[in-house]
Amino acid sequence: MKNIAVVCGGRSGEFEISMASGKVAYEAIDREKYRPFLIVIKGTDWEWITDDGRKVMVNKSNFTLDEKGKTIHFDGVFNAIHGTPGEDGKLQGYFDLLGLPYTSCGVDASSLSFNKFLCNRFIRSFGIQTAASFSFLRGEAIDKEKVIDELKLPLFIKPSASGSSVGVSKVNKPEDFDGAVENAFLTDKRILVEEAIIGRELACGLMKKGKELLVFPITEVITQSDFFDYEAKYTHGKTSEITPAHIPQEAETDIKTLSAMLYRQMDCNGFVRFDYILTETGLYFLELNSIPGMSEHSLIPQQAEAFGLTKKELFTWTVDNLFL
Repeated sequence: MKNIAVVCGGRSGEFEISMASGKVAYEAIDREKYRPFLIVIKGTDWEWITDDGRKVMVNKSNFTLDEKGKTIHFDGVFNAIHGTPGEDGKLQGYFDLLGLPYTSCGVDASSLSFNKFLCNRFIRSFGIQTAASFSFLRGEAIDKEKVIDELKLPLFIKPSASGSSVGVSKVNKPEDFDGAVENAFLTDKRILVEEAIIGRELACGLMKKGKELLVFPITEVITQSDFFDYEAKYTHGKTSEITPAHIPQEAETDIKTLSAMLYRQMDCNGFVRFDYILTETGLYFLELNSIPGMSEHSLIPQQAEAFGLTKKELFTWTVDNLFL
């Protein structure tokens, strides 16, 4: 039986969400085919959390465990880390050096998708619409009046590299601009100031099953908050998620076709989620989540269920891909 490390945690504001995702994956993977190990990464502390609550340190030189005088080697990794170092390519580079296969996107796709500034430039090269924006590094002068004049209010200020809307603010008044900039810089050294695109927020999940690419039903996200921020995403009752989304057939076809094209062009792996805004004038790319939420209330499990997959099938098929 193959040993699978389910890695979760990380060192970002998404730590708790990653822990929830990791535990769902750990419970769902078929135990008749694989033996999963829950590995929690918290800064420089990497630990195997046993079912009885014991903590066993991971040997980071070769990613093994020493248990009762026996060395446990892993055959593959289920990557459930949102944020750094699991979603930005850093951990993938480590596993590449060790020759360990993993379920998520590789270094290139992960680092590109995690950096919204670079990702948007790549996406625009295909003629796909993204929000108009400015980008600033920490320490650079920001001409607030010029930015507001060109992008208009409201606008969004966000870290270039983050997930789960950590550090993201919607600015409705000029006096809120400076505080939003400071908040975004707490998360990353580069920030984006983007125009607010008004429309319907839609999410399209995809995954590989062998050589076949499965495109899940689209979800529409409707939030009671000012936007789909961290609180709206993870507070029960703050958001309605409709799967499948009630959108025109043409829009559904466009989103699924575009998502499948980008999955291949960006060399994605495992299951991912593309997010869009559908407006009266067209479709705007929002972001690629290379390691989307996997908890009970996350969008991918909902979409997979609507597609006809159980949680066991969703997570086990992802691990199966490692050995095909």
